[in-house]
Amino acid sequence: MGSDAASVVDIPSPRDIKVHRPMCIELIKFVTRISMLLPAIEEARPGCNSGIQVLCQLTRALVKAKEILQHCSESSKLYLVLTGDSILSRCKKSRNLLEQSLSSVQNMVPVMLATEISQLVADLRAGIFSLDPSEEEARKVLSELLHQYTSTTHSGEKHVFEAIQTAMQNLRITSPKDLLIEKRSIKKQLEKVGEGNPPKRKILLFFLNLLNKNGKSIVAEHTENGSLRHEDSLEIENQFEVESRLRCNDAQRDIFNGSVLPDEFKCPLSSRLMYDPVVIASGQTCERFWIEKWFAQGNDTCPKTKRKLAHMSLTPNNSMKDLISRWTAAHGVSVLDPSVQATVGHSWESSSTSIASLSSSMMDISINIDFSNISLGISDASIASHPSHVKTPNDFSVVSPESSGNFHKGQSDESMHELELERLVRLNSLSWESQCSLVGNIRNMLKQNGEASNWMSSENFIQKLFRFLKDAQKFHDQDAQLLGCQSLLAVLEECGNLPYLNDDAFVVLTSLLGSELSKEALVIFEVLSRHQNCHHKIAVSGALTIILEILDAHSRELQEPAIKILCNMSGSSKFVSLIAPSELVPKLVPFLEDTALARNCVIVLQNLCVKENARIAIAETDGCIASVVKLLERDSRKDQEHAVDFLLFLCSQRVQYCQLVMDEGVIPELVSVSVNGNNKAKAMALELLRLLYGEFRDIGESHEPDVDIPKPSTVDFTQQNPCSKATGIFGKFFSKRGSSAAKRIK
Repeated sequence: MGSDAASVVDIPSPRDIKVHRPMCIELIKFVTRISMLLPAIEEARPGCNSGIQVLCQLTRALVKAKEILQHCSESSKLYLVLTGDSILSRCKKSRNLLEQSLSSVQNMVPVMLATEISQLVADLRAGIFSLDPSEEEARKVLSELLHQYTSTTHSGEKHVFEAIQTAMQNLRITSPKDLLIEKRSIKKQLEKVGEGNPPKRKILLFFLNLLNKNGKSIVAEHTENGSLRHEDSLEIENQFEVESRLRCNDAQRDIFNGSVLPDEFKCPLSSRLMYDPVVIASGQTCERFWIEKWFAQGNDTCPKTKRKLAHMSLTPNNSMKDLISRWTAAHGVSVLDPSVQATVGHSWESSSTSIASLSSSMMDISINIDFSNISLGISDASIASHPSHVKTPNDFSVVSPESSGNFHKGQSDESMHELELERLVRLNSLSWESQCSLVGNIRNMLKQNGEASNWMSSENFIQKLFRFLKDAQKFHDQDAQLLGCQSLLAVLEECGNLPYLNDDAFVVLTSLLGSELSKEALVIFEVLSRHQNCHHKIAVSGALTIILEILDAHSRELQEPAIKILCNMSGSSKFVSLIAPSELVPKLVPFLEDTALARNCVIVLQNLCVKENARIAIAETDGCIASVVKLLERDSRKDQEHAVDFLLFLCSQRVQYCQLVMDEGVIPELVSVSVNGNNKAKAMALELLRLLYGEFRDIGESHEPDVDIPKPSTVDFTQQNPCSKATGIFGKFFSKRGSSAAKRIK
């Protein structure tokens, strides 16, 4: 998808770059590395809508960067150097857009690929773009000539000759071939401009006239002086520089002031110097940020040994951190926090937040020349309007102050969203009033801005919200705590895949339980409990203990989310180890009578039944089995299904459990479900009847051998009184509920 579009514009060779070679070489380096990573990013298939948008944005950003390089390889040297400031600005904006796109996609790909992208983002931020001093001298000379050309006073011919001679020498237009190439480049630009841009056309014609008049003399004089041309050797050196940087980038990354980074200081995931080393269950030390992402993506193995981990807890490796601190201090190296890098990568700068801003912002860059009261600049407007087509970006446009003002007015809505997002990036560093205002507006932003939804779902921003909640507690700001909970819930519900949350986040939420915000905290816990990797953290944070206490309270609005949390968590194989069944089961029994909550309670009992100690607790709890049997009488077929499922599993474990179930007069209800229930409930009811019949038959043979015990398939429950057809031991159990069951069957 994206790589095809990005490959339409080829990456020019460094030796083809005519002007601004140092910063173009820097841009070539980044474009080449990103192009090499792009197939792997596409293969990771960030398939959500936001992922596709980010991938398309990255692809278009690559195309734009290539177009800048193509522009500097095809246009007139004189015109390129004249517009050096705008070219520099374009390179920086292109760099920022590539950085932003990569930072966004970094959260949507596997962690191993994310580490490569993270390093590339860091290198992009460290990239230096600057104008060549010799080219800057040529720009000043040409600017002065243009000023004189547009004024009423003109300098003598000698001054003009010396000025254009200086510009040509600095731009290495020193041979007849160079002169011919420059004239052809100007003529090509004139063809593209046509008659639609008179000011630009005048400048190009002015340069062409200067070359026609003085070019040959300057070249001849240069040749007579025997000056040596180093252009070819410089091009080869520049080409070698780019290729060697691409080949040796990883090796150079591990060398600091001549010292090689020790392997034990490097994270096995990112291969970079660790900022916050932690030990995982395998004993390996990893960078906290990257191992948390590794776990968040569903991995439960050690990234180095590939063995399954017993648990996913992290222990700070303070000894390693101390060693790294000493080594970095001795070698003058600063260690960057990867989580901060990822956060900064999401900043929306007002001048470079989108392809449109990269293209259109060029229209406002002017050259300090009063050329008929009009500013000259570079524009990609024609390209931006047709992003799927590749065009040469050397079309310069003329923009008046009035038209540029209208452009900004048209972009006001987008700029407002971008400003809000940029402020959210710095949320915890703003004033408290600003933080509260921004957090209170998050829900509206999620509705109005799809890009905001994607970014806010990242762990970096969610951690910022938890930090806001913690600060609100510290300030005893009840309103801010409510805003934080509401916004956090809105963001979490937008998450397709819940990002990794550290232990502190769960502690902050747990501290809200028992306060006036208990309901909001429980609802957030209910969302988190849908994700299995949160279950252990919920338990160890102390929240599970408080949730059990809530079941004994008399607040229905708190009990409902509490039971939903238990229902979600009970599906985990480790749930029974996190809670004592003998404590939980008695608390659930009263809710089996509640129409809205009974089903969730039965599901909890079903999941508990996998452990014998839980089955014993169920059997020993007064009213538990009886309450489940009563669910068979309900009109809800789903409730019936879960109740039969629970009873069948329980009875299949021990004969004693069968006896307890039969003591509750379950047979008529089972027969009713086998006739009127949904397909799954019917099948399970018949299976349970067969199981119970087998137990009755054994009991009958032992205690009442002369009694005829009817089989489930032979009992006619369509008669007025099914109890009259039941004999022996079955009659005992039909007598408890037989009349009500018969009415439902009829």
